[in-house]
Amino acid sequence: MKHVDGKNSKCAVKIYTLSTCVWCKKTKNLLKTLDVAFDYEDVDLLDETEKEKVIKEMEKWVRAIAFPLIVVDNKKHISGFDETEIKKALGTL
Repeated sequence: MKHVDGKNSKCAVKIYTLSTCVWCKKTKNLLKTLDVAFDYEDVDLLDETEKEKVIKEMEKWVRAIAFPLIVVDNKKHISGFDETEIKKALGTL
């Protein structure tokens, strides 16, 4: 996982993304705009072994894999880009 620093670190945020996904880029940009620290993994850039591990981890949250997948405090997840839901989950709305 790669880390992006932010001053607004009220919760632990992890996102699973694809390097070519427009919605994934929007999610990363939103978090940066909100100055939220987060960890992310560009799943499509992983080798097959690592990709399998990450997909299994994602399947703990969702049955159908979709990107981006945002996990907040290891308690709540948001599948896809939904700015309002992301802000609510982060307590910034």
